[in-house]
Amino acid sequence: MSADIAKTTQTCFFHNRRLRQIRRLLGHDVAAEQVSTFVISRLDHCNAVLTGLPQSTIVPLQGVFNSAAGLVLGLRPGDHVTVALVERHWLD
Repeated sequence: MSADIAKTTQTCFFHNRRLRQIRRLLGHDVAAEQVSTFVISRLDHCNAVLTGLPQSTIVPLQGVFNSAAGLVLGLRPGDHVTVALVERHWLD
């Protein structure tokens, strides 16, 4: 499972970097849609299989999720992402 998670994390960060390059050209809603299409959909794929795995295995995927939220809302690297996740309704 760790090889699959590593590949998914690598692919998602690639898409995050590419979207970050054009983020200023996109509107807020379009950026959210693109991140959802390219990143969040990959994280959601087969997430039922991830239940019960150790926290150390899940941490890289959470990093991708946090990066995606920061990208959508235009957060700086030092900003807290929890508020962004609640605002986008990605976190209860």
